[in-house]
Amino acid sequence: MLTSIAWRSLVSRRKTVFLTFLSLVVSISVLISVEHIRLQAKESFNRTISGVDLIVGAPSGELNLLLYSVFRMGSPTNNIDYNSFTMLKANKSVSWAIPVSLGDSHRGFRVMGTNTDYFKYFKYGSDKPLTMAAGTEFASPFETVLGADVAKELGYKQGDKIVIAHGIGSTSFVNHDQAPFTVSGILAPTGTPVDKTVHVSLAAIDAIHLPPSQLKKLVANPDTQLEPPKSITAMMLGLNNKFATFTLQRQINNYKKDRLMAVLPGVAMAQLWQLMANVENLLQVIGYLVLLASLFGLATMLLATMNERQREIAVFRILGASPKVIVSLIILEALIISVLALLFSIGLVTLLLTLLEGWLTAEYGLFLSNNLFTMELLLLSGIITTATIITALIPGLEAYKNAIHTQLSGR
Repeated sequence: MLTSIAWRSLVSRRKTVFLTFLSLVVSISVLISVEHIRLQAKESFNRTISGVDLIVGAPSGELNLLLYSVFRMGSPTNNIDYNSFTMLKANKSVSWAIPVSLGDSHRGFRVMGTNTDYFKYFKYGSDKPLTMAAGTEFASPFETVLGADVAKELGYKQGDKIVIAHGIGSTSFVNHDQAPFTVSGILAPTGTPVDKTVHVSLAAIDAIHLPPSQLKKLVANPDTQLEPPKSITAMMLGLNNKFATFTLQRQINNYKKDRLMAVLPGVAMAQLWQLMANVENLLQVIGYLVLLASLFGLATMLLATMNERQREIAVFRILGASPKVIVSLIILEALIISVLALLFSIGLVTLLLTLLEGWLTAEYGLFLSNNLFTMELLLLSGIITTATIITALIPGLEAYKNAIHTQLSGR
């Protein structure tokens, strides 16, 4: 009966209640979105690379190796011998190996030398493979596969010619004009650093740095068999048995014939994410402050109606309602508004995530699930409900005073 009375009371003040409801919907939606994106962004960040068990490069620190090999940020301190790559590829514990060679660029985008195993084994997100939006993988030394952002921003299409420059700056004074590359394919968007990468073969990386006379002959005869490179920047390894990861990592770190360092991508990712902990906490604080402001708005609305509801309270007192019942009624009204706003917000955020899922992945690399029903949401709902009750005590105490005053006046 008390719930029915609270509902009818809210309906009688539907205009102000509706505005308060909208305010709560906005604030709760912001809080749910921030919390969900915060948690999902961490998972999405960790899924920039998927299925790679070890990343191997020259000793330079785990974060530095991760940044230049996966995110194409920074520069390696040194290269590793190509023989180390062939040795590890032949290791019985290794299922596949992807070479990575960096150092050149094209109009501000990093160029990565690799082989066709990259397109076969490299995965992102939840084990999603790379797919071609147009064309095919490179088949000759002077063909290139562009990431989605490179093709989009520079307006390239299959069959276009591009020139690679030495160094990683957006402006270079050393261009490899004698050996233009033909765009053989364009990758579908992934929302990862792959989109901002120009992919060429390992042979091409070595070839463009040959003396002009040799390079000219090679361009004229692109089918010429090239020797393997002397060194590469890094390599990514997928293992047959995950339990062998730490054993192989120790063997690589103790390898005597070359200075090598092997890192676990997941561990390095976790370290990198910790550097952004302050931003993560700031997002949480902002979300809760927005909610607090809306709850104060709810309390203000209920307080503003206290004078108008003195007769209503007097009638309840005449009918035998105690001051505690009056307080419970006020709190119940606040809870009805808050719970309805919470349910509406969950539905709204779920709908938006469903509609924007593809766009968020392609543009920002965020792999956001539209499933909000997690332990975090349950905890958040408890916090919102508790905060609503505490906030509603302010107008509730005012109603209690009015009830006591009515009781004393009646005597």
